Amino acid sequence: MSTPLHALRRALAPVLPERLRGDRPVVPVVRLQGAIGVGGPLRPALTLAGCAPQLERAFGTPGAREVAIIVNSPGGSPVQAHLIHRRIRQLAAEKELGVTVFVEDAAASGGYMIACAGDEIVADPSSIVGSIGVVSAGFGFDRAIERLGVDRRLHASGANKAILDPFSPEKPEDVERLKDIQREVHEHFIALVKERRGAALDDADGELFSGAFWTASTGLGLGLVDRIGDLRATLKERWGEKVDIRLIASRQPLLRRLSGRGDGVGAELAGEALAALESRALWSRLGL
Repeated sequence: MSTPLHALRRALAPVLPERLRGDRPVVPVVRLQGAIGVGGPLRPALTLAGCAPQLERAFGTPGAREVAIIVNSPGGSPVQAHLIHRRIRQLAAEKELGVTVFVEDAAASGGYMIACAGDEIVADPSSIVGSIGVVSAGFGFDRAIERLGVDRRLHASGANKAILDPFSPEKPEDVERLKDIQREVHEHFIALVKERRGAALDDADGELFSGAFWTASTGLGLGLVDRIGDLRATLKERWGEKVDIRLIASRQPLLRRLSGRGDGVGAELAGEALAALESRALWSRLGL
C-alpha cells in the first residue's frame, strides 16, 4: 500500500539527490577501534557505554540491508568485549539484520571476541586474528624498595585483600588463585568462539585456543575468518555499485577538555600517559 510519503518521494524523485530517493541499498557502518576498556582523557576507551549509541543508530537506520562493523583492536577488557559482543547480537536479533565484521590491523583477544559477533568475518590477508586466551601482567617492586630502604606498610582486613600486591613478595597460592580465574575466563571465551564459529573451526594442531595469533591468510584455513577482502569491495559485490555505505560516527568529542585546575591537569595527563603505555603494550604484543 502506498503512503503519502511514498507518493511524495516518487513525485520528487527526478529532482532529489540519488541517496535521498530511497531506492539505494543502505549499509550502516560502525567503527570499533582501540584497546578495549583502556583509555584516558584524550583517547576514549572502547567500551559498551562508548559505542552503544553508535550501534543503536546503525541498527535503527531506515532501510538498512545489513550492518557492517569495522574492528581494529588488540584486545583488553574481556568483560567490555563480551558486553559489546552481546549488544551486537541482541540488536541483530531485534532488528533481524545480518552483521558483517571487517577486520583492519587486528581483531585479537577481546577484539576477536567482538569480531565473533559477525555472521561473517572479512579481513585483509595481513590482518592479525586469534589470540584466544587470557593474560595478566604487572611488575614486582619488593626487591627494589628493599634496596632503597623503603618500608612497605600495608594494613588489610581479610586474608586475601592484598593478594598480588606488587610491593610484596609473590606468593604461590596467590598466583594459583589468579590462574584459576584466568582458566575460567578462558573457558568462557572458548565456548563463545565455538558457539559462533561452529563447524568452520579447524583445530587439528590443538593451537587454536592456546593464545596464539595468525595472519588472516592462515586464519582463513583455521576457520577464524570467512573470507579475504575489504569493506567497500565486499559490500559493492553483495548489494551493487550503488550501495549507500553510511559511516555512523561517534558523537563523543575527539578531545575532552582538561580541568582548569593545575592538580587536575597533572592527574589527567598522568592517567593519559599510563593508558597510552598500556595500549601500546597490547599492540606491541602482536608486533604492530
